[in-house]
Amino acid sequence: NQSRVDLPNMLRQPDAQVVAVCDVNRGSNGYARPEHFLGREPAQNTVNAHYAEKNRSGRFEGCDSYSDFRDVLARDDVDAVMIVLPDQWHALATVKACQAGKDVYCQKPMSLTIHDGQQMVKAVRAHRRVLQTGSQYRSNPVVRRLCELVRNGRIGKVTRVVSIINGSDAGPGPGWKEMPVPDGFDYDMWLGPAPNAPYHIDRCLYRFRFHLDYSGGQVTNTGAHSTDIVQWALGTDGTGPVEFEHQPGIIWPPQGHLYTTAMKSHFRARYANGVEFVCRTQEPGFGARFEGTEGWVQFTVSNLREIEASSDAIKNAVIGPDEIRLPVSNDHYRNFLDSVKSRQDPIEPVEVGHRTASICHLGNMAMRLRRKLTWDPDKEECVDDAEANRMLQRTYRQPWQI
Repeated sequence: NQSRVDLPNMLRQPDAQVVAVCDVNRGSNGYARPEHFLGREPAQNTVNAHYAEKNRSGRFEGCDSYSDFRDVLARDDVDAVMIVLPDQWHALATVKACQAGKDVYCQKPMSLTIHDGQQMVKAVRAHRRVLQTGSQYRSNPVVRRLCELVRNGRIGKVTRVVSIINGSDAGPGPGWKEMPVPDGFDYDMWLGPAPNAPYHIDRCLYRFRFHLDYSGGQVTNTGAHSTDIVQWALGTDGTGPVEFEHQPGIIWPPQGHLYTTAMKSHFRARYANGVEFVCRTQEPGFGARFEGTEGWVQFTVSNLREIEASSDAIKNAVIGPDEIRLPVSNDHYRNFLDSVKSRQDPIEPVEVGHRTASICHLGNMAMRLRRKLTWDPDKEECVDDAEANRMLQRTYRQPWQI
């Protein structure tokens, strides 16, 4: 589904060419909306049509299509790949891409588990690759300004931050029935390292994110964006909260429902410096709010053009030349390609994506366990909690492994 954004944005880059697309789905409707017709053949047609417009002949057939991503990685003429797959595939595809010498643009959330994220960090650094996490709001000038206001003390000392997320779809409730696998869809390959399960269209395509086997619900979907904004504004990209606890108001699907992630989420966390972090479902849309001793600021997707603040003085404050200035990127895809060329880290490198995803995973763990977790962000483990630490990793379905 995210290819509807990622593919056009890469096609418009003048110094890059899309030479291959890959999808286990040959092509079908039924992604985020029923009319969305996506898959490898629609994507291939989109690419060829784009380049045909630029050819004098009006024809172009230079984009290949595959159903197995390893065939793309085997090509010598591929410099970089965009991983726009369900979350259970992010680590495997990233590690194999790094081993094949490819740079990676990996969609958020960067990982399915904290252990997976650790493996991705190791692979990127061991093979000297570039990885950009698809947290594109770091390339949004409004978000950058909001984070600079917080970093430079315009709201005073930060006391509380809120990561605002969406609720999940209603989905097929108890009594749902297994469906036949559609022609042209390699369901076994789609599952990959995830446990075997009966096919249903709402297990796949856009709605994979509402299944714990493949994702973490809205906590890791829109929450990956809003939590990433929090991390950037607080200057905590290399660490995270030290305590997580479930809160009232969490709504889980009823027993027998197809979906398994929280339909409404609510957890709190605490950073070592005492700043309170809250993640909660709140409609409409998602965003991040920062509260301090001298006021508040917030960003929401329902108002992408400006910051909201407790006063005009905060909203219109000037950031001086000697104050903290954050890295500038106004195009996440351009930033990635520039990093591929320069071999410098992009604006959302692998370690940063890992730390943001880790907060989301730990919040989900606290909600599922219904108790407080004490987290050591340096050792990346729960303190004196064997049950929670077992949740940091998943067993891969054979023959897949890192």
